[in-house]
Amino acid sequence: MVSIRGYISTNFTKSFMTIFLPFFFIISLIYLVKISALTAQIQISFGELLQLFSYSIPDIIFYTLPLSFIAALANTLLRLSSDNELIALYALGMPAGRILRGIWLIALLFSLLLLTISFLAMPMSKQLYKSFKDEKKAEAKLNIIPGKLGQKFGDFYVYVKEKEDNGLFHDLVIYNRTDMKNEQFFAAKKGKMNKNNGQTSLLLYNGFGYTYSKDHLQQAEYKTLEAFDSVKPQSFHFENIIAYWKKAAGDSRIMHRLFFFLYVSLIPILALYMVSAFTMINPRYQENHAFTIIFGTTLLLYLTASSLEKWGTPLLLVAAVILTVAAGYLLFQKRVARYF
Repeated sequence: MVSIRGYISTNFTKSFMTIFLPFFFIISLIYLVKISALTAQIQISFGELLQLFSYSIPDIIFYTLPLSFIAALANTLLRLSSDNELIALYALGMPAGRILRGIWLIALLFSLLLLTISFLAMPMSKQLYKSFKDEKKAEAKLNIIPGKLGQKFGDFYVYVKEKEDNGLFHDLVIYNRTDMKNEQFFAAKKGKMNKNNGQTSLLLYNGFGYTYSKDHLQQAEYKTLEAFDSVKPQSFHFENIIAYWKKAAGDSRIMHRLFFFLYVSLIPILALYMVSAFTMINPRYQENHAFTIIFGTTLLLYLTASSLEKWGTPLLLVAAVILTVAAGYLLFQKRVARYF
């Protein structure tokens, strides 16, 4: 029994890795393109891009692993059936239900892995991703690029003609519209970014300032003028896992997301009998419909998960799990167990 279980597990592992790795790399490429699109808003290095990608790995694994399990299970059982290896086991007195016991343990381990990813890794990685992106956006607001229009520093619009390597600006223009009737305009020959005790300011040298209202135009000459960034950045509050999921009690969106994670995490267990009912076949009398089985099972399970995400309740979640397991088991008994 141990050797048979090991043999089936080895075949499943080979099939799973053959399917999972291409899925993982394809979806990783999609996430990398999505992350690369952020460079239009923020400047990030190659190392920072990889750091952002690492925060997406739990999501990629969570969405590729259930589909890979279903496809690997179907391909493994169909190949063993086509090679008459399952028929040989039946002939030796090994019932179909007993053959599946080796895969039961694998399905259980997969579900535990998915539960860990969805309830521990994904909330943490999403918060780290958001924190990193917000930090880089805040830095981008203080990164004034020469020759670019529409840049903001606090409530001011800033234009800089040139910038030296040491951070010194040349020929600056600052514009601020305090309300519908009042405007401010400052010009300077030189300037630089100044940071003191966490407060950022723009220090201007040797320039003119103009204040315009409906009835007055005022001009002032200055040697130094300091414009402060009055917009306070929103500090990111990192929540621990317990606090994060506690919000589900008062937030229906998080609650429905929780139902989705639970159901998808259980897919390896839920799909085991359902897939086996159509893949443990006698190749002499039954045809191989691998694609149809994989597509149909995946579609059914993910439609159920999506429905729970939209309209789910604890009772509906329990009912969906029980009905899925019962339907798969009955199909297995009807199509496989009563013959083998």
